[in-house]
Amino acid sequence: MSEAGVLLSEKLPPYARSMGMRIAGMLDDAPLLAMDFSDRAMGRPGFLHGGAIAGMMEIAAIMALHAHLGEEDARMRIKPVNISVEYLRGGVTVETFARGEVIRAGRRIANVRAEAWQSDRDKPLASCWMNFLIKPKS
Repeated sequence: MSEAGVLLSEKLPPYARSMGMRIAGMLDDAPLLAMDFSDRAMGRPGFLHGGAIAGMMEIAAIMALHAHLGEEDARMRIKPVNISVEYLRGGVTVETFARGEVIRAGRRIANVRAEAWQSDRDKPLASCWMNFLIKPKS
């Protein structure tokens, strides 16, 4: 894993670690999250819970924004403002991936899109838009 990926791994919140999420590397300059299927993420038998999918995309969006901010990240506080999730298909009992992409980051607001998929990136499970407030740490 790249140095950036290692540094971002340290920023994974306890929720992400408890769900078994990890940064599997970088994909197109953004962190690639991976999560193995486990009972803790199961919804109906044999399928991922929608909350686990949405949570993974939220973490992917946050990690993408951390990566985008680079050295400035240490001086900034990011606060999620809203999230809009679109579920596209059911997640099954295989490894799941998610990646966020910063669409726009201004001085105060950032817009980030994230997608989650399993075996084929061209067939996403879900996608989301998130808006973040960006402000200097006090």
